[in-house]
Amino acid sequence: MNKPVLTILSALTGAAVGAGAAGKLAADNMVKEKSMSGKHLALFRMMDQWVRVKQEGKNLASYFEKNNYRKIAIYGMSYAGMTLINELKDTDIIIAYGIDKNADSIYTDIDIVSKDENLDEVDAVVVTAITFFGEIEEELSARLECPILSLEDILYEV
Repeated sequence: MNKPVLTILSALTGAAVGAGAAGKLAADNMVKEKSMSGKHLALFRMMDQWVRVKQEGKNLASYFEKNNYRKIAIYGMSYAGMTLINELKDTDIIIAYGIDKNADSIYTDIDIVSKDENLDEVDAVVVTAITFFGEIEEELSARLECPILSLEDILYEV
């Protein structure tokens, strides 16, 4: 084969491989972005329900009191977890600790532990990471003797 033909074939092969790799990367990014979009939509809907609960003059402390959950832990210390801490301030509900995979980098008024650490018994654990509730519930149920509750479910039951 002559040199110009070989050069052209090599360039076309390189372009095809590069285009394939770029396409795969773009597809992977689109899947990730779609997943994050769904997660944020679920979070928005939950927070919207929380606003509705507040507009009706209700609070989450009453839910915990009614169900005799006096001492709880909170799983997930992002926006919803921190909002729940603030909601329960100055109530009779004790937040024993928070659970988060980034426990070392979260600073708040309560103790934060990793899910792999020893988890003290509480009356209930409230999971704020709603898109992964099933997996988290299964994992925590194997380690704790208390109910594992979804914050989203609580907001619709108040």
